[in-house]
Amino acid sequence: QVQLVESGGGLVEAGGSLRLSCAASRSISGINAMRWFRQAPGKQRELVAAMSSGGSTDYADSVKGRFTISRGNARTPVHLQMNSLKPEDTAVYYCNVEGSRVVNVEGARVDYDYWGQGTQVTVSP
Repeated sequence: QVQLVESGGGLVEAGGSLRLSCAASRSISGINAMRWFRQAPGKQRELVAAMSSGGSTDYADSVKGRFTISRGNARTPVHLQMNSLKPEDTAVYYCNVEGSRVVNVEGARVDYDYWGQGTQVTVSP
């Protein structure tokens, strides 16, 4: 099992920037999709940004033009650059990596769906 650990969260004033990173306990291959979610107090977890293995991206309307998801390397597969932060961006941010890996010499694959524990982002007015 691979553990994901988010970093880069913290307290920032409105209009500021943060860059989140998602590090894996070991190299990950066979990634199909990478995503960032967030959950604010009293609200459901929501998808913030996603990137497919082909590089296509998708963003929540609330962050379009301000957030950028990017691919990293096998040990730190995904980042999230957050600019022009707003108080409503305050939440715990989670990374998610989904894919499949080869498990035997015949090439059989099993799916995986890894999640991090989250990092707090707080934006002050």
